[in-house]
Amino acid sequence: MTGAEAIVKCLEKENTEVIFGYSGVAIDPFWNKILDTDIKTVLIRTEQNAAHCASGYARISGKVGVCAVTSGPGATNLITGIATAYADSIPLVCITGQVNSDMIGSDVFQEADITGAVESFVKYSYLIRDVNDIPRVFKEAFYIAGTGRRGPVLIDIPFDVQTAELETKFSYPETISMRSYKPTVKGNTVQIKKVIKEVEKAKRPIICVGGGVHLSGATNELLKFAELNDVPVVSTMMGIGVMPSEHPLYFGMVGNNGRSYANRAMNESDLLLMVGARVADRAVNRPDLITENKVMVHIDVDPAEIGKNVGPTIPLVGDIKNIFNEFLTYDDHSDDHKEWVELLNQYKKEMSSDRDFSSKEFVDPGRFITKLSDAMKDDGIYVADVGQNQIWSCTYHIVRNGRFLTSGGMGTMGYSIPAAMGAKMADKNKQVVAVIGDGAFQMSMMELATMRQYGINVKIVVMKNGFLGMVREHQHFAYNDHYSMVELKGDPELSKIAEAYGMGFIKVDGSSDVDSKLKEFLADDSSCLMEVDVDPMALVK
Repeated sequence: MTGAEAIVKCLEKENTEVIFGYSGVAIDPFWNKILDTDIKTVLIRTEQNAAHCASGYARISGKVGVCAVTSGPGATNLITGIATAYADSIPLVCITGQVNSDMIGSDVFQEADITGAVESFVKYSYLIRDVNDIPRVFKEAFYIAGTGRRGPVLIDIPFDVQTAELETKFSYPETISMRSYKPTVKGNTVQIKKVIKEVEKAKRPIICVGGGVHLSGATNELLKFAELNDVPVVSTMMGIGVMPSEHPLYFGMVGNNGRSYANRAMNESDLLLMVGARVADRAVNRPDLITENKVMVHIDVDPAEIGKNVGPTIPLVGDIKNIFNEFLTYDDHSDDHKEWVELLNQYKKEMSSDRDFSSKEFVDPGRFITKLSDAMKDDGIYVADVGQNQIWSCTYHIVRNGRFLTSGGMGTMGYSIPAAMGAKMADKNKQVVAVIGDGAFQMSMMELATMRQYGINVKIVVMKNGFLGMVREHQHFAYNDHYSMVELKGDPELSKIAEAYGMGFIKVDGSSDVDSKLKEFLADDSSCLMEVDVDPMALVK
């Protein structure tokens, strides 16, 4: 068995269904041998998007996403996608081809020290020099990526290692035990009991959920705990969708671009349970406020995150699903926080403002996104890109039984289309809609060819305003409308782009009947491109 055959065999052992990638000589032995399997391959149009596709696939399937590219520029192009996954704790195994082992360090054609280059953005990386190490390395890589705090692992494989013969019969490890990597899964019982006592004592408890709840598969357990104890919930951007948007205990997203009443609820609480969230600046820009006059509990599978940005009263390390199952075991569910919930509902009513918008030329993005949400299927997957469209989506999209995906920690433009493709590959029966600005669209529109080639039917909404809207908005306030490097002149005609790729096209402006346009847009499962004209001077609020 050759190294390339061994790699393929490892992927089969891990039940890998699809690999996103790009070819090249240094990875060709692998791509050649994968033809002998049932594993689907998707040739994306630029390497960065291979990681984004794998990310969307991982987030919907719950499995480790896999991508593979060639050496040199193929590998370096992948870095942004790897960094995006790392920032949001998405489990990936990223395979890169490399020049022959005896040439490494010689600056030969298409050589790049990719393991060194990605050091800041991976949980771990491997450079395989011995073909016999392939089974062990792949077993470890999938284990590291998919356990503890999830994240990307990179495996760099020289060309000669892929073509070399294994000296012994292929044997994939059944189990794994790594001395240096033993993530804590079960929460400390003493700490768990302390948290339950604090919940029982608290008059104004609140739970702030992050993306870790999704990654742990703990949404049902957290929802049950909140409902049994009448504890209100807010979320970070990555935690959107843990609770349905219209659930009576959910009070929206916190942070600079969050709901004012959600921030007030967190600040006025006497017990804050921070669950699967990093307490980063976008969600909490004043850590001193959220710890003042309250008990703070920080629950996370990664001990390095606890206390990094804010010191908790009660730290609790472990897998969130396991911990909330323990909570449900020890909790007597006799807590009554109805008065607190009523107060938060009053804040919500007082601090919510109706959008004052009337234009026959442009579309109100907030109302449009709400209408889109209403028109989507109950379990639809909504993928938001980065920029103003992301904040409008976070604020106005209504999650019912579906999912909300976006690039949170890294804020990577161009993420939504490839991530939506990966999500659709993970569950072809789900309706998938990507919402993107016209700037980010031009970073990823090459993937319309991939969608066409493989029949990946995704709906795409382009919020078109002719600007890099979020940066323009910053320059509006910071530089008194002295705009620089934000106007998108020379944009393509989207109708012709859609026609070129064999997609349907629908345009929505201020005079359109949005309801009928959305009905047409979502009528079937075919790909469709919708252009929505937005006021170039619109603000996110």
